[in-house]
Amino acid sequence: MANNKNHTLIPSPPPLLLLFFFFFSISINTFVESRPPFACDLKNGATRSLRFCRENLPIHVRVRDLITRLTLQEKIRLLVNNAAAVPRLGIQGYEWWSEALHGVSNVGPGVKFGGAFPGATSFPQVITTAASFNQSLWEQIGRVVSDEARAMYNGGVAGLTYWSPNVNIFRDPRWGRGQETPGEDPVLAGKYAASYVRGLQGSTGLKLKVAACCKHYTAYDLDNWNGVDRYHFNAKVSKQDLEDTYDVPFKACVMEGKVASVMCSYNQVNGKPTCADPVLLKNTIRGQWGLNGYIVSDCDSVGVLYDNQHYTSTPEEAAAATIKAGLDLDCGPFLAIHTENAVKKGLLVEEDVNSALANTITVQMRLGMFDGEPSAHPYGNLGPMDVCTQAHQELALEAARQGMVLLHNPGRTLPLSRTHHRTVAVIGPNSDVTVTMIGNYAGIACKYTSPLQGISSYAKTIHQAGCEDVACENNQQFGAAEAAARQADATILVMGLDQSKEAEFRDRVGLLLPGHQQELVSRVAKVSRGPTILVLMSGGPIDVSFAKNDPRIGAILWAGYPGQAGGAAIADVLFGTTNPGGKLPMTWYPQSYLAKVPMTNMGMRPDPSTGYPGRTYRFYKGNVVFPFGHGLSYSTFSHSLSKPPTHLSLPITNLYALNNSTISKNSIRVSHINCQTNLEFDIIVKNSGTIDGTHTLLVFTSPPSASRQTLSTNKQLIGFEKIRLVAGSEKQVKVNVHVCKHLSVADRFGIRRVPIGDHDIYIGDLKHSISLRASLEEIKY
Repeated sequence: MANNKNHTLIPSPPPLLLLFFFFFSISINTFVESRPPFACDLKNGATRSLRFCRENLPIHVRVRDLITRLTLQEKIRLLVNNAAAVPRLGIQGYEWWSEALHGVSNVGPGVKFGGAFPGATSFPQVITTAASFNQSLWEQIGRVVSDEARAMYNGGVAGLTYWSPNVNIFRDPRWGRGQETPGEDPVLAGKYAASYVRGLQGSTGLKLKVAACCKHYTAYDLDNWNGVDRYHFNAKVSKQDLEDTYDVPFKACVMEGKVASVMCSYNQVNGKPTCADPVLLKNTIRGQWGLNGYIVSDCDSVGVLYDNQHYTSTPEEAAAATIKAGLDLDCGPFLAIHTENAVKKGLLVEEDVNSALANTITVQMRLGMFDGEPSAHPYGNLGPMDVCTQAHQELALEAARQGMVLLHNPGRTLPLSRTHHRTVAVIGPNSDVTVTMIGNYAGIACKYTSPLQGISSYAKTIHQAGCEDVACENNQQFGAAEAAARQADATILVMGLDQSKEAEFRDRVGLLLPGHQQELVSRVAKVSRGPTILVLMSGGPIDVSFAKNDPRIGAILWAGYPGQAGGAAIADVLFGTTNPGGKLPMTWYPQSYLAKVPMTNMGMRPDPSTGYPGRTYRFYKGNVVFPFGHGLSYSTFSHSLSKPPTHLSLPITNLYALNNSTISKNSIRVSHINCQTNLEFDIIVKNSGTIDGTHTLLVFTSPPSASRQTLSTNKQLIGFEKIRLVAGSEKQVKVNVHVCKHLSVADRFGIRRVPIGDHDIYIGDLKHSISLRASLEEIKY
């Protein structure tokens, strides 16, 4: 889906989508005080007694009743995002496409800002929030976003179905949409997905506050690179990589987050379009994982698989293939245009259409859209006063603070002192930006605090942009920037990227700072009278080895895209009001890494025969600029273990397992183990510094060395805890290691196994080994 914000050029949607919005558009909600009922208006005598309007009946009964009342033509017009009204049954038209990646967004047509709703709280971009490693924060943000979404729905300017979050793995550092994701680690992405979805959807059983959607399923992480675009790309993925990397966050989203929707992607996976693959949709998402909701296509991807990928010979075959594979809703016109002929030609039966509608209408009923007047429902009292509240804006500021990652501070240059650094030079193309801070898939923010404004609240500032923009195509303004640095007690350079360099359909070419930015940083640092601090704004990693190795640059801070309050959060960290506790959710590679990894190579593991080095901290063993999980603090934290377990016997559950190669190459199939076994670790975390701080405790595992060589696995994150500690205090934290979940690995067939032998557990700066052995005690004869 194309982003139309942030002053960046975005490719036009496919032609069919434009035709659809022209010919089938339904007027979306004028600005009114409250939304009339979507359906089942109790004031309408012709419809209020219909069986599908009776709230006291089970939802599946109501859904079946409604579907039996629809004609085939009416059903087909409900298969697309801009669903048509059914006036004779009192059902209004509905726009399914809304976005809420990190705040209510107007990227999709379902949301319209203006009138009583001029904006919404804009939280940090997802990659920045992920750096907090704070599950409760992610859920809290989801609750606020859904409060504002419901308020806008009640006001008639938004829908209730939000195609967020994006939980794809940030596999390649060049990917323009990596900023939308929770990073490169599948466990981190899965926990983020489940937490944010729970916040959005609420926790009232079957009832939904809003309906979330995890996207883009699966192995989607290339938009437009070196002549290959997402509409034509066939991602060749091993079963092993699908099982232990690409599918992990989606599985967590469905099984732990109970998400109401999953979106299939544009690309093919191993020769099949994801939106037409029954193994992925029917068998996996709905079958194995048990999705209780609907599956939607990315926008116009049904048209793409026919027009661009030429997957079928006729459009009717394409419509039939997607619906029969398990697709329930098309973002785009394709199914509205071609499904009726597919039925007439015998490629589909009407019951196939009914099955798709049952899934979408069920979600609408769970949202209360068939329960009459919204004001009578639990969230019906939310309105304009519940959007951009002071509490919501304070949460946006706190989220930005928690997402800041201190990358480099060797001489303890930071924090700055308000006493000693009274005049600060603020330099760089991102030093006084606003819209840049909210990244893509954003809406209209309540208000902004730029870096310059934030720093100005702590010190007198001398401002020079240095460059016209992040492209920094010449050095004509560098002299003025150098003059500012000579006059100041400290110099802060705010550099990096924006949506002109990384965005949807805009993958990066390299990892270095654009244009002459590096020259600006080095020249300013050379003449600066006081300490020089480099602040980076970006979604993806940047190779700033030059700055890391320059003794004149005292500190490097990564701010990501920190949201509407980003400038205040940056200043709070620089001056020590906030003690940074963020950790990198992705590896920062050197520029040289790119020569060895085409974006089209989906393999996670290295291939020594070709020189392919592998991807992410889990498999890549080469040099990095900054590693996954890296992040410094103004405090010092230490860890100790209290009587940790050292041995564990794994009970094998049946004789059949032994007779069918349960124990193979020193590993046991997870399906043949009693998986109730947990290992519990008691960890003492101490803040030995002089400043209160928040510590991110990361827990990793590594399999036995023999398995490590076979699987090419370095280590794997299995959990994390966020701990607040005042200076000098300590806290005990319990970490549970689930043997089958955390100590298992996927073999080349995608089968999960637990290796026998010594597993290493990394807890903070500690390393501990657990010896696993097979036990035959529980075999049933």
